[in-house]
Amino acid sequence: MTDIYEDIRKGERGAMISIAAYLILSSLKLISGYWFASSALLADGFNNLTDIVASLAVLIGLRISRKPPDSDHAYGHFRAETVAALLASFIMAMVGFQVILDSSRSLLRGERADPNIWSAGIAVVCAVVMLGVYLYNRRLALKINNSALMAAAKDNLSDAMVSIGAAVGIVGAQLGLPWLDPAAAVLVGLLIVKTAWDIFRDSTYRLTDGFDEDKLLDLRSTIARIPGVEGIKDMKARIHGNLVLVDVVVEVDPGLTVRESHLISDTIEERMSKHHNIFNVHVHVEPKTEASS
Repeated sequence: MTDIYEDIRKGERGAMISIAAYLILSSLKLISGYWFASSALLADGFNNLTDIVASLAVLIGLRISRKPPDSDHAYGHFRAETVAALLASFIMAMVGFQVILDSSRSLLRGERADPNIWSAGIAVVCAVVMLGVYLYNRRLALKINNSALMAAAKDNLSDAMVSIGAAVGIVGAQLGLPWLDPAAAVLVGLLIVKTAWDIFRDSTYRLTDGFDEDKLLDLRSTIARIPGVEGIKDMKARIHGNLVLVDVVVEVDPGLTVRESHLISDTIEERMSKHHNIFNVHVHVEPKTEASS
């Protein structure tokens, strides 16, 4: 249990790095976007503001999830980060739709801003910085097996791509295609909404106890190969924050003693923890009957 909480602390460090990067880059993009009259860079800056909210949600969720189990939360508070991510998705969606609306109006009104080429350079520099943050968070997420931080890392990567898109729109405007700058802003808004949808879909899937069937079959196969297990009557799994909880009903030889059946249960728990990093396995043992043969 101590290792899990320590990994959560490491995840918090990655979230704080993201927040610091977004604070600096969003300020730079918004100021430069207004100064150089770039709709795409402004939209990218607002995108980073939503990313601050998302990263804060991840950070708050991680901190709440470190609270130990109590009388009302026997399984702990690990789902707090999933709830926080769900709330962040709504905020991101609202900002994304606002960016799309404002940029679409600029296109329909025929507004033709001529952004300074320096704004493209700023967008490229920001893209490089976010790529570095992505690589750091991705490596840390893989090391501590933290899906929330991995989601934040993917958001970092999408932000790097958005900045590159903004740079393309700005350069296009310099080449005699002024409509390309607000058009790129519309694209940025769409990417914000898509990211919000992806977070919403993943969060609701986890909160409603959704679990990948292929992964469940893999877990089932591991248990079926354990000596003494003669059948698997029922098995299900769910995600609790970043942890996987498994409930399984196995069949064993009815002639086994209670002690021997208990040893099989211990083996199941050890194998699932060692090979699949399962946090908790609840094993129910039943005698194998002729009907189940």
